[in-house]
Amino acid sequence: MTVKKTAVHRDHARKVPTLSRLRDIDRAVSSSDVDIRGRMVKDKNGLDLGRIQDLLVDDVKWKVRFMEVASGGILGFGDSKSFIPVDAITRMTADEVYISHTLEHVAGAPRYDPDLVAIDVNYLLELYPYYGYPGSFGLVPSAGL
Repeated sequence: MTVKKTAVHRDHARKVPTLSRLRDIDRAVSSSDVDIRGRMVKDKNGLDLGRIQDLLVDDVKWKVRFMEVASGGILGFGDSKSFIPVDAITRMTADEVYISHTLEHVAGAPRYDPDLVAIDVNYLLELYPYYGYPGSFGLVPSAGL
């Protein structure tokens, strides 16, 4: 998935990207049929993992890198969140996104803690190898996550 430019221009002189939630930047997914926000995420066995709340985008290549998936809770309160690389997606339907990992594997990922993420730049960088994907694409997460 890529993100299309809108009227606002960004400084492209930076070489090291940061990650931002799509809802927090002046960008949109390139096509509404590939905007997976709101879809249910299923593991490789078809078990529900949660619903995609947002997408994390790097600000240099404007590429979606992670899905922010919320599970549990009521009306967004008390839910737990996971960041899953979009590289894990194996197929999509109009309502669901399937990934190549099990519920247990996702549950074992480094836990999301907004206070920790704001100060620990390695949190998102460690998710790629946890899910078995090489490298981190030079990403440095922004403190605004």
